[in-house]
Amino acid sequence: MGAVRFGPPSAGPVILVGEDRVVGNTHVDSDTAWRTAPCPALLVGPDGTVLGLNRAASTLLPSITEGGSLDDGWLADAHRDHLEPARAAVATAVAPGSGDQAGATLVTGDFGPRSFAAHPVDHDDGTVAWWLVEDTERRGALAELAVERERAALLDEMSSALFTSLNVERCARVAVRLAAAHLADAALVISPGGRDYPVTRCARGESPAHTRIVIDPDEVPGLGEALRGFPPVPSRWIDPSAAPDWLLPDGFGEAGSILVTPLPGHGVPAGALILVRRTAVRGFSPDEEAFARLFAARAGVAMSAARMFAQQASITETLMRELLPPTLTHLGGVEFAGRYRPSQDTERVGGDFYDVHEGEDGESLVVLGDVCGKGLEAAVLTGKVRTALQVLLPMADDHHRMLTLLNEALLNNGSTRFVTLVLASVTREGTSVRLRLTSAGHPPPLIVRAGGEVEEADTTGTLIGVLPEIESTTAEVVLGPGETCLLYTDGITEARGGPMDTGMFGESRLRRALAECAGMPAEAVVEHVQMLAAHWVGASDHDDMAVLAVTAPRGQHLTAVGGHGPGRFTS
Repeated sequence: MGAVRFGPPSAGPVILVGEDRVVGNTHVDSDTAWRTAPCPALLVGPDGTVLGLNRAASTLLPSITEGGSLDDGWLADAHRDHLEPARAAVATAVAPGSGDQAGATLVTGDFGPRSFAAHPVDHDDGTVAWWLVEDTERRGALAELAVERERAALLDEMSSALFTSLNVERCARVAVRLAAAHLADAALVISPGGRDYPVTRCARGESPAHTRIVIDPDEVPGLGEALRGFPPVPSRWIDPSAAPDWLLPDGFGEAGSILVTPLPGHGVPAGALILVRRTAVRGFSPDEEAFARLFAARAGVAMSAARMFAQQASITETLMRELLPPTLTHLGGVEFAGRYRPSQDTERVGGDFYDVHEGEDGESLVVLGDVCGKGLEAAVLTGKVRTALQVLLPMADDHHRMLTLLNEALLNNGSTRFVTLVLASVTREGTSVRLRLTSAGHPPPLIVRAGGEVEEADTTGTLIGVLPEIESTTAEVVLGPGETCLLYTDGITEARGGPMDTGMFGESRLRRALAECAGMPAEAVVEHVQMLAAHWVGASDHDDMAVLAVTAPRGQHLTAVGGHGPGRFTS
């Protein structure tokens, strides 16, 4: 066969040990190394005739014989491409090593299940030695790495989509849509329920559908355990022929593979994910099943977080309804109106509060107060104070006694917070309104007369929740038609802002604002005061603000569009 250049061009100079001597450079004067080399090698002429092949090549390619031609396939194409200069100029890669190896090309292909990289070595006589180096494991590893990268990117995309919503139903819709698009032909998410269960279905390419159905989870293997969530259960296969009708989307056809995977949540089960593939599609491989469990883990956490948020939001809404000041209207022939603004616009409750309680004898009790502090902690004590005052309503005819009992209750509560408040007992007497006003460490109410004069009620008292004994004085005030008594918290007068952003709104500005409200209905008075105070503070920090107006009706007042709600009152 003559001298054969040994070794791929990328390998550089090769040193061989053979026949008791070292053969240097890149030429072999014996074909022993060629014949026994572990890598398959073929010597191919310019016309494609196989001039020689070693043992490894004969074993790998039994259909190719010396003197024959290369079988049609990727190696034959590579040989033709290698010998065509125009095409070779594009495909050629300059290899390291000696200059005579420049211009070598590298192609890859498969022989059966095995993958090889073909390294060409050109000879001076125009023949080419093709060395086949197996890279099955390397290419397999690269393929697996590509799949894992694709799955990791897909999981990131899925996680981002799942965690964009804190609505349970919307989260379930996202989960089944993604699962049907990437994991199966159809997907279902079943959430824990009572007698009926929330079920969200989606077939690939269709929109998710959400419903509630009455089912027996235990009729589907693994579903009951997944919904109960303890002990932890693995994925379960279902016999498609035994699957209940409700499990498949309408018009889906025959199912070939069904997989039930639990959706783990935050300490509680989030439900179950059911993946369905059609008959014509292969079943789930172990890798696909593992990937489905990874997706289910993310979907379960997202749905669990959404469910916990919904529960907390429901609890918060219920508590807020009890802590927020009530909507006021006319009561017992008297107009009442109130406005409340917490210290932070992101909060709904705080330390200021007001209530109006209707008495059986026609006398209403008005309470406006200010708990020390801001935010939710102050609102908690506000709720306790309001509840205590509700219990003490039978003693509303004696303000001092009522305040004394409230003071004892707060002292015994062990709280370090205190409260200031004003009590106003209100009675309609003909066209006038009579008030008994008692302050407990709170700014005294202001009276707006029909002519625009503003007076301060003559009442003082000790704040509640600090001293073992309190003092208080009660003032009596009579409001004529159109006159108003305004109760307010110091969040109004101490609001800082204005042109310099540091000046307080102050009592003087409040009095001037009230003077402009002479003859106005209660709704207009509180709206005017709250608007001016809010404009004064602008975007600056401020305390809770609360105002409440008690107005003696002046004939007929239209305070809101309508005619049957709190906006209209006829004396």
